[in-house]
Amino acid sequence: MDWQPIRYLNRTFRRDQLAGIYRAAKAGLVTPLRDGMNLVAKEYVAAQDPEDPGVLILSRFAGAAEQMGEALLVNPFSREELSEAIQKALTMPREERIRKWKALMKVVRDTDVARWRDDYVQALMAASQDARFINHSS
Repeated sequence: MDWQPIRYLNRTFRRDQLAGIYRAAKAGLVTPLRDGMNLVAKEYVAAQDPEDPGVLILSRFAGAAEQMGEALLVNPFSREELSEAIQKALTMPREERIRKWKALMKVVRDTDVARWRDDYVQALMAASQDARFINHSS
């Protein structure tokens, strides 16, 4: 028996190899226990075949979960949630996979580095103004 339902690959890959692995995967399991903005989730989405995309399974503790609500969000501490999400991803109808992928791809396209930079600078400016207000009102 040569087929394995899950392959855990713990090594470095060239970017083109990694894109091929992402594209071949029927489900992308990105399950950090705590994380900032997880780019692996976005890379997985970007690598998909628009005609037959895989399904992103994403930890609700990943920073990207806020933006990527069309992913199957899971608690990575729950084996039951993980197994149910994998089952759902592997049996999801093609039309639903395409719909979810399109929504996720819009997030990937709309939240590029320029948007992140602008949001970050605005947050810094707001924090600076808050600090000035606190110092002047004391």
